[in-house]
Amino acid sequence: MTSQGAGETIPHGRAESGEVSARSALGASAPWKEAIVKGVTLAWADSGAGDEIVCLHAIGHGARDFERLRSRFAAKYRVVALDWPGHGNSGPDDVAASAERYAELLSDFLDAASVRRPVIVGNSIGGAAAIRYAAEQPDRVRGIILENPGGLDPSDRLSRFAIGMMVRFFSAGARKAWWFPAAYRAYYRMVLPMRAAAEQRSRITAAGIEMAPILVQAWKSFGEPAASLRPLAAQVRCPVLFAWAKRDKIIQLSRCLPAIREFAHGRLETFDAGHAAHLEAPESFESSVDKFLDSLRAAP
Repeated sequence: MTSQGAGETIPHGRAESGEVSARSALGASAPWKEAIVKGVTLAWADSGAGDEIVCLHAIGHGARDFERLRSRFAAKYRVVALDWPGHGNSGPDDVAASAERYAELLSDFLDAASVRRPVIVGNSIGGAAAIRYAAEQPDRVRGIILENPGGLDPSDRLSRFAIGMMVRFFSAGARKAWWFPAAYRAYYRMVLPMRAAAEQRSRITAAGIEMAPILVQAWKSFGEPAASLRPLAAQVRCPVLFAWAKRDKIIQLSRCLPAIREFAHGRLETFDAGHAAHLEAPESFESSVDKFLDSLRAAP
């Protein structure tokens, strides 16, 4: 059973179907909460009380990415970690995955979860959704922490080539090509190379075949004109912490710096990580988040 309205939530301890899948292991540990948002059953973890932090994961990941961060900050804050549609314990979506779609869902999800004015932590496509939401609803965001967000890289021949290659790669996974699981594991050793991420990296790669169709959708969306978020930078009025994994070979800092500089209240910190500082350099990332949150509490 799931809740029947966007404003109703109930705790859950297992996947709706009762089946155990590799992707469910990427979601938050039980009990999680669920609500129906724009026809999609969204699941999330909810810990602590006080000022709110909302965590948005990368494509092909899940709310479990933020398990350590929730444990660290739940003593002082309410920490919410969402599973995007088709990820973790959330249900499927009839609309293709994209940052634009995720920002639409995020708006109604925050209402359903009774989140008022959070700080949003977003990694990759989660960061892109956070930028969209902060630009469109500036009065509902206290600050955003962006880990290698999509949408800031210029659209040029190099980016179009890379996106095309990734679409073909994940399309092979969607076809269940025999070689894909091993190739996906090798790919993720580049994406999350640091030892601290090994446990979650193993869960992510175990779900590769299952997640491949959504990865195809998302990567196709990255090549569309609407994926560019640089025009929205001036509309983001809240403080922004760019927590950049400097080893990222796909979303490269050097290519994104011109867009980063257009955020009026942004500051940049770099971490020795491949794509997700909260997984790969958790101690230094959490220290930076702590300072950022303290600065927001001290601000008038």
